[in-house]
Amino acid sequence: MRSDAIKSAALLREARLRADLTQEVLAERTGRTRPQIARWEAAGTAPSLETLLELIRACGFDLPLELVPLEPIEDDRLKVLQQLSPERRLEQMLDRLSERAR
Repeated sequence: MRSDAIKSAALLREARLRADLTQEVLAERTGRTRPQIARWEAAGTAPSLETLLELIRACGFDLPLELVPLEPIEDDRLKVLQQLSPERRLEQMLDRLSERAR
């Protein structure tokens, strides 16, 4: 499964749920089919960027795009992270974010 499909699936589902819309209503608003919305949300396929923006906006949200510097991850650090549980990885990520906010 492609990481772009997973990310777009999470964004789409979050926007739809926040807007309190069913897949059927979102499909009607965008002229898509409910099964297509379901495939995108399940990360079976990824919509184009243009389509993703259209879907997010149909939910009443915007998805601003901006360029940010890429922070490459060192291979050794990645190997260590892969050995941690998802919960521990999340804890570390939140710790790093709170340190940056200070």
